[in-house]
Amino acid sequence: MTLFLLVIVFRVFTIQYSEGDKYKKLSTELTIRQDTIYANKGNVYASDGNLLATSMSKFTIRMDLVAVNNNLFEKNITGLSSELSKMLGKSQKYYQEKLRNAKKRKHRYLLIARNIGYTDYLKMKQFPIFNKGVYKGGFIAEHKTVRAHPIGKIAARTIGYDDYRGGAGIEGAFSDFMEGENGLRWKQKIAKNQWKPINDVNEKEPIDGHDIITTIDVNIQDITHHALLDKLEYFEADHGCAVVMETATGEIKAISNLGRTSSGAYYEKRNYAVWESHEPGSTFKLASLMIALDDKVIDTSTVVDTEKGKIFIHNRKVEDSRRGGYGKISAGRVFEVSSNVGIVKLIKKHYDDKPEKFISKLEDYGFTKPVGFQIKGEGKPYVPNPKEKSWNKISLEWMSWGYGVSVTPMQTLMFYNAVANNGVMVKPRFIKELRRQDKTEKIFETQVLNSKIASKETLSKLRKVMENVVIKGTADNIYSSNFSMAGKTGTAKKYIPRTKNKNGKWEGGYYSTKHYVASFAGFFPADKPKYSCIVVVHDPKKEKGYYGATVAAPVFKEIAQKIYTTTPVDNQSVEDKVEFLAIKNQFENFDKKLNKEHQRVPDVRGMSGMDALALLENIGLKVKFSGVGKVKSQSLKKGEKLIKGKTIFLKLS
Repeated sequence: MTLFLLVIVFRVFTIQYSEGDKYKKLSTELTIRQDTIYANKGNVYASDGNLLATSMSKFTIRMDLVAVNNNLFEKNITGLSSELSKMLGKSQKYYQEKLRNAKKRKHRYLLIARNIGYTDYLKMKQFPIFNKGVYKGGFIAEHKTVRAHPIGKIAARTIGYDDYRGGAGIEGAFSDFMEGENGLRWKQKIAKNQWKPINDVNEKEPIDGHDIITTIDVNIQDITHHALLDKLEYFEADHGCAVVMETATGEIKAISNLGRTSSGAYYEKRNYAVWESHEPGSTFKLASLMIALDDKVIDTSTVVDTEKGKIFIHNRKVEDSRRGGYGKISAGRVFEVSSNVGIVKLIKKHYDDKPEKFISKLEDYGFTKPVGFQIKGEGKPYVPNPKEKSWNKISLEWMSWGYGVSVTPMQTLMFYNAVANNGVMVKPRFIKELRRQDKTEKIFETQVLNSKIASKETLSKLRKVMENVVIKGTADNIYSSNFSMAGKTGTAKKYIPRTKNKNGKWEGGYYSTKHYVASFAGFFPADKPKYSCIVVVHDPKKEKGYYGATVAAPVFKEIAQKIYTTTPVDNQSVEDKVEFLAIKNQFENFDKKLNKEHQRVPDVRGMSGMDALALLENIGLKVKFSGVGKVKSQSLKKGEKLIKGKTIFLKLS
């Protein structure tokens, strides 16, 4: 027995003195931990200082009832319950009962509210009891940040993200620059794996990331988005894109990429303008005509016989959309009416024995390699080459009218913009500058890729026939005497790849007569181009229309018309200096608007489903909808008190 006692005494002595520090450290590690306070990413701004993307603070509020003494609790429970009722919506009685029951159970981690904004968090800190802090008032605030888009989902794919989904768009390309410096906070374990901050403030405050100023113009972006959305909904198309580019600088002023969901609504599904490489169809005829004119093998007055609108080359049919053809017409008129037979015969005659010369010009025009955006996921173009095994007897001819080649909308736009810009090809860009706090770190200048893509004489002739396309050609349906436009329509049949079906039989391997790509590319004003623009729409419902003139050109016209109306192009002065005072206050203003102005349910009837969804989700409601198009009815009435987290049902039509 004595020996046993001696062993115990020895063990106690060893633990207390020899191993004491070890176990004290272990105890501390089990009850105290270091938490990272993640810094906010930098903000993304439009060119005029409007906020496009920001990190918003959200707080989960809990209460440690054990920390609050009985006198303080009884004296202030009515006041606290009253304030919680006003802010969170439930009755004062509800909160009194909830707090009293938690006090009896000695609850140390009672949930009060989730996802409240920064403004409400500051108010709540001043509520009775809570204003005594962590140790006397039991006020526990857990902070997190969420990415928000103040203008909704417009241009969301270009603005992008950098999160669990990976990196996309501008945020993905500049994620390292936008990341801030994380902070530090110590927390203590209180019960059942629940932790609360030891102090009222962080041991190390996080430092927010740095900002990006884009080239996007919010007004032009809004115009472009809604013009495209309206036509996609009408034609029930699968997807489409529209881009507006400032001619002289290459700045992208607007970019909209909309894809259709299974329910028929549209949203920013993919960055089609940058990503999707496809056969362009007749918009590619501009390149063919430019090559022939610049090589002086033809003039716009050169006559070509389109015969009866149908020819065969090596047993492959080339056919015009107009039955019976156009007869003998000039090369300029071939372009204006988009004669497939005419352009094929011109290119075949002068380049069939020297296709390398034709391909070399396409390389100069930027069609044979990607543009080289910092944004990830740019599509790869394809232009056949005589040196490849895939080259055949009709490769050149098919290329001349936009088949057998594959390019992205941004490549086509860059080429058309060069024609508008007196032959100077500039690289499209999305970023104006990078800023660290209040200082500009890097300015992105206009980058010239080709200082002269064609002679002055060639460019003058091309711009004239492009203007005639709108005045008396395939796009005369969008002509306006109030403002001038120039461009080219495109209508391409979609190729159905050859694949095996589930029964092991081969299918496809042909051009569909049911699926089309409608497009229009051009610039405005026609005489002094300020902006270039491209519109591409995939798989419009054939019964409603599928030609570029019918589907895509009206989108171009609406964009041009509204830009003329809201920002008169001829008299517009471009201000390069951004008012960064607006940027400085933008985050606070957005958060205040989000939390103060929307205390009642707004009326979203008449809005597009996509915009209504963005607005309602941004103010804290959960949204479910049915149908396609604009909002016809809403389940929560206009003016009803807003309760965050509640579900609203929308019916679209």
